[in-house]
Amino acid sequence: MNRRFDLAFKENAVRLANDSEKNDRTVEKELGLYQGALRTWRRELEKKTRGSFSRPHDPNDKEAEIRRLKKELANAQLERDILKKAVAIFSATPRLNSGL
Repeated sequence: MNRRFDLAFKENAVRLANDSEKNDRTVEKELGLYQGALRTWRRELEKKTRGSFSRPHDPNDKEAEIRRLKKELANAQLERDILKKAVAIFSATPRLNSGL
């Protein structure tokens, strides 16, 4: 059975193991983790601190934010262009006298 652990759990488990006087395997058993999990997570967290740890679907992901902002900008530009065309159409239409 493959279980997935979120980043916060991994960070807390590694912090607990680092602060504990117990060895990694004992902490892994107490937390119900597979053997070597803490070692693997330490490596992942080290990469993260060096800036090369990527997490999919991270709400703080800069690239995702840039993509979202580009999409929002494109929508705003499209709306602006539509409004410009509408103003041009309505201002070019001659007004008819109602004759009342």
